[in-house]
Amino acid sequence: MDINEQLQYVINKIKEIRIKNGISQMELSLRSNLSQSFIANLEKGKKQPSVLTLIKIANALNIKTNELFTVDPTPQNELEKIRQDIIFEVVNAVKQSFAEESMKIKNP
Repeated sequence: MDINEQLQYVINKIKEIRIKNGISQMELSLRSNLSQSFIANLEKGKKQPSVLTLIKIANALNIKTNELFTVDPTPQNELEKIRQDIIFEVVNAVKQSFAEESMKIKNP
């Protein structure tokens, strides 16, 4: 992951946590003492945060600053693949079960 990808990851993490906690950009700006336009431009990738800004945002989100840099152990695309694999297995198990029950009915 290069430096731009890392920065984008941190910005996405801020937005994700903000939305997950039902916090608007305006509320985050009030809590962090940053302008709402700065928060909006930050989330759009038009502004780059300083270390002090990241600390203010983390405090406003009630998280530790290092949580903004923590990479989730399982990327979203891997979670989606796992979910699809599980659904596939369940569907096949149900099909197999129906096929076995149909055979029992046909051949008692």
